[in-house]
Amino acid sequence: MIDESDITYQFINCTILKDHKIVKDNLWVRNGKILNPEKVFYDEKVKSNKKIDCQNSLIAPGFIDIQINGGFGVDFSHDTGSVEAGLQKVAKGLLAHGVTSFCPTLVTSTPEVYAKVIPKVKKTAGGMDGASVLGLHLEGPFISPQKQGAHNPNAIRGLDKGIQTLDEVYGPLDNVQIITLAPELPRATEVISSLVRRGITVSLGHSTADLRQGEEGAKHGASLITHLFNAMLPFHHRDPGLVGLLTTDNTRPLFYGIIADGVHTHPAALRIAWRAHPKGVVLVTDAISALGLPEGTHHLGELSIQVSQGKAYIAGTQTLCGSIASMDYCVRYFRKASGCSVVEALEAASLHPAQAIGLSQVKGSLDYGADADFVLLSDDLHVDSTWIAGRCVYKAGS
Repeated sequence: MIDESDITYQFINCTILKDHKIVKDNLWVRNGKILNPEKVFYDEKVKSNKKIDCQNSLIAPGFIDIQINGGFGVDFSHDTGSVEAGLQKVAKGLLAHGVTSFCPTLVTSTPEVYAKVIPKVKKTAGGMDGASVLGLHLEGPFISPQKQGAHNPNAIRGLDKGIQTLDEVYGPLDNVQIITLAPELPRATEVISSLVRRGITVSLGHSTADLRQGEEGAKHGASLITHLFNAMLPFHHRDPGLVGLLTTDNTRPLFYGIIADGVHTHPAALRIAWRAHPKGVVLVTDAISALGLPEGTHHLGELSIQVSQGKAYIAGTQTLCGSIASMDYCVRYFRKASGCSVVEALEAASLHPAQAIGLSQVKGSLDYGADADFVLLSDDLHVDSTWIAGRCVYKAGS
């Protein structure tokens, strides 16, 4: 009997997104990793144990959503009594949309909420039970009250004690991948530097920062912008604000999340951002608990949300508060709205988010040695099947 780890799979009758091109080729997988077929042929002198006919599908790296507040009736910041069950429900639901890894996101919350949730959202490998959890994205509470968006104003905090404030509010940060904060806050730059030394990606957002303050944040290690154009100063020709960072020379790559759902960002704004900095675009859903559910009343943290006509607002207001779009929809919409190529749209949902959080050696590509997390897509970029560690975890219609 052959051990599962010794089985070599060969995916045939497909095209592959590899090295920034779509090529006609086979994909080889063993023990959850992408294989170099030349080593199989010439060094090991073996053939594949199993061939899988992809029926002319396109194989692309699995999608990675680094900002998602919940979905399928679950809100990560609100459902504090059933954190693990809610996390598993979302992780499972995302497979149908080609998402193989994600960062569960907590909006601005109280220390009591963080104490209940953060220790229970552990980094875990994906599989049949759902997408991989790459670590938490803590969006707040260290943000500008003037750009709170749909966040609870009563829970917003300053950085009075520097990094000590974060330790007091959040507790241990072992399970955290990204923290969004406003760079104009006093002591923000020292906090950014400290977080980067701990291996945490710092994103700038929910901010009234001017360009100089944004550049200071980037200079101290911030490498991401949270949902570009939303919850920040609008572009102005005399001071472009955080948007101006797209054209600023930085010592390290700068990435920006953008919500391509047809609601949060106008197609012209998508085009402007993409053409200004195409290698930095990271598609995020910013999805809320209403993802995958009918319209009605839902939650985002402590706030009630009303979903109507494809848009989500804080109940009783006209304030947008997250998306109800799936990642595969965002990929299709972004491609059409920006005019980019299929490759560029797919890499915005896979390679770029992996690069933004420092995981591109194992996630976001079909390079040899990378995790065998991928999605089979139709010609119009709908999901036929989703694979994690070389195993099929979702198949459309089954």
